[in-house]
Amino acid sequence: MSLGNRYNSKIANENWDAIIIGSGISGLTSARLLADSGKRVLILEKHFKFGGYTHTFKRNNYEWDVGIHYIGGNLHNPNSFLRRLFDYLSNNNLHWSRMDNVYDQIIFPDKTYDFVTGKQPFIEQMISYFPKEEKAIMKYIELVNKVFKSSLSYYSNKALPGILGALTYPYMSKPFLRFAKRSTKDVLLEIGCSTELIGVLTGQWGDYGLPPDQSSFGIQAMIARHYFEGGNYPVGGSRMIAETIIPGIQSNGGKVILSCGVQEIMIKKGSAIGVLLDNGDEIRSKMVISSVGVKNTFEVLVKNEDRTINKSVPINQVEASSGYYCLHIGLNKSAKEIDLKNANLWVYPGYDHDRNLENYLSDNKQAYPVVFISFPSAKDPSWDKDHPNSATIEVITVAEFEKHKKWEDKQWKKRGDEYESFKETISQSLLESLYKQSPKTKGHVDYYELSTPLTSRDLANYKEGELYGINHTPKRFQQKWLKPQTNIKNLYLTGQDIVTAGVSAAMMSGVITSSAILKKNLMKQFLH
Repeated sequence: MSLGNRYNSKIANENWDAIIIGSGISGLTSARLLADSGKRVLILEKHFKFGGYTHTFKRNNYEWDVGIHYIGGNLHNPNSFLRRLFDYLSNNNLHWSRMDNVYDQIIFPDKTYDFVTGKQPFIEQMISYFPKEEKAIMKYIELVNKVFKSSLSYYSNKALPGILGALTYPYMSKPFLRFAKRSTKDVLLEIGCSTELIGVLTGQWGDYGLPPDQSSFGIQAMIARHYFEGGNYPVGGSRMIAETIIPGIQSNGGKVILSCGVQEIMIKKGSAIGVLLDNGDEIRSKMVISSVGVKNTFEVLVKNEDRTINKSVPINQVEASSGYYCLHIGLNKSAKEIDLKNANLWVYPGYDHDRNLENYLSDNKQAYPVVFISFPSAKDPSWDKDHPNSATIEVITVAEFEKHKKWEDKQWKKRGDEYESFKETISQSLLESLYKQSPKTKGHVDYYELSTPLTSRDLANYKEGELYGINHTPKRFQQKWLKPQTNIKNLYLTGQDIVTAGVSAAMMSGVITSSAILKKNLMKQFLH
């Protein structure tokens, strides 16, 4: 059975309970849970590959992830929530490889700090780096656990229908919002952390896209807690996530259609009745679930004539996250031969992340505010068997969409010489960053290709090529409307925008959306 089908107009004549726009992990999770409860689901994917930010692409003998670099959580405990959910969705066909004990290295000009697996070892490691700040470190860990515990009721509230949700919102959300409505920097200064300690503890800020003074402490705590048990990588690469989930959807009568763009969500008398495709076909269904982000949904797909619907959605209360550059590199030697470890490297020009970012945005000649270096082939135990004598690396940094505007109307791969030479300059500077951290790679780079915010816009379909949907600011977490139910009847949202960034969160949003639709708590079956 092929995993994704091409569109044919017979599909429009079939009866569908739910149309899901987008085949990212949140769309796939929703589809599987709804299909298992007897609903006929149709997933429409604009791209020619399914999986959203979990898909991979190939050039020559190389293959790279576009969005997943590692996943936290205790995936080696078969009873952990995340593992149970992944096992359920993939029918136990998705396997995980644990990264080394040191899974992230936070690198400053004067010193490198290791993030080690296990909460207790992590605490001890941090105290060994900052012995005078033991009290602040212990307080930080305590707050991280508090935020995590309180997040469950905050997210569960999102699944509750109208009045019940509104009535229970204050007390279900208050403990989480106590921290989430404050900035990370604010909370860390209050507990007595030095600039250096803040710089190290927030060394993974690239995982959610905002430096400490701008980010909500809610997201910092959730990400930190997520990686206490170390990092994991899907065996066979990130495409295995979608490849192992889709058969379960299809076996229940669901369909996944590729290269099938949705132009509009059709609305009649305040109710979603189906979608209009780019080719002009209309497909009706009892409900529509959008997993393409709240901005795409309300600014692009909901084209209601009088716009009254959109006026009641305060979309201006949230802003798009930043774009990024990713240099995909292929090496003509294996990771072992060049002694590449699988820890991610986070390279910073100084401890004050906010200042680093400000300096760079005001003058691009300044150092990159963050360079993230990932070694996917070193993380995947099956790589050498399928791709002998080769290795892959990804080097990522921040990119502003503004800087690419003059090429925005040109087609992918046909943007002209000026654009190509602009890309080449960036590629070379990112290669320099790599050689500085990993000198043995020099002389073995066989292939490289840079993606820009325009690439992400065209292939992931986010308007400004953003990686994390909407920004994780304190204000974002206070938006009550960021939940599965919308003010349009039978139109639901899923995806990272209603929860937080990352594969695990997007997957969780699929559970929350399905719970809201089916009016039952699906979370329970994955919590032991």
